Amino acid sequence: MRDRYLRKSYWHGMIKMSLTKLFILRALYESPLHGYALRRKIAELTDGCCTPTEGALYPTLNEFAQEGYVACQQQTVRGRRRKVYTLTDKGIRACRAGVQAWEETARALLAAGETVCPRG
Repeated sequence: MRDRYLRKSYWHGMIKMSLTKLFILRALYESPLHGYALRRKIAELTDGCCTPTEGALYPTLNEFAQEGYVACQQQTVRGRRRKVYTLTDKGIRACRAGVQAWEETARALLAAGETVCPRG
């Protein structure tokens, strides 16, 4: 782990971990999805850079369901019983708040980066 802060892969991992919840909400914003389809949708939205593992996805979905951000129903999808997750009104509000917070943070980071530590 020595010099991990010098590796771009470290920062990619940290950013991905911190944004998993937001990407889940954002993907469900478009349509209800089951877990596997949700992972594919997040990969599509992020050009493959931020696909959550099952170990990150399902605990987050359970947390969101318990707190009322998503609703979960058993449905038959292509002949298989699956849990399909739908964003609730509370989940829509959380998604909007998360996207706004991320936009503000990204703008501030990019502005600071140009003056403090220019790319190159």
